[in-house]
Amino acid sequence: MEEPVARPAEIDVMDVPTASSSARTRYGDDLYTWVQEQVALLRAGRVEALDLDNIAEELSDVGSAQYSQLESALRVLLMHMLKWDQQPEKRTPSWIYSIREQRLRYAKILRMNPGLKPHRDAMRDGIYPISRNWAADECHLLPSEFPPECPYTWDDLLERPFDFDSVKT
Repeated sequence: MEEPVARPAEIDVMDVPTASSSARTRYGDDLYTWVQEQVALLRAGRVEALDLDNIAEELSDVGSAQYSQLESALRVLLMHMLKWDQQPEKRTPSWIYSIREQRLRYAKILRMNPGLKPHRDAMRDGIYPISRNWAADECHLLPSEFPPECPYTWDDLLERPFDFDSVKT
């Protein structure tokens, strides 16, 4: 069970200077304090005082970060599966652990962000060359020794079994 993370006290809206005040925190000067002030203003319904342009930018960044996290998990998963298939004589338990971990990360991110699901085919196809190059580097092989297109279905990526009986010790 995860322990709760201690969070700092929220800023009281009464402590947020008015829009005309030069004492308000500027977006580029202190992101943390700026965010706390924007949250307090939003919760108080003071929409007219919000920094809407920068809020929109931050929300866009949050979406991009979720996409990047899903892409990262998929990139590592692909790399390890390619290594597994290309060099069975060099399989290690750590590859299995990494595949399991990336599958769990992928599933969690997608569960929390189902709007990313329609993008996953394009994501897989877009990052496959990166994963292939990475696997080639790790295996000391040329990228051309790996399939030019992703050889894995989504069932392969997310469900294919990997067992320790296949590990060479």
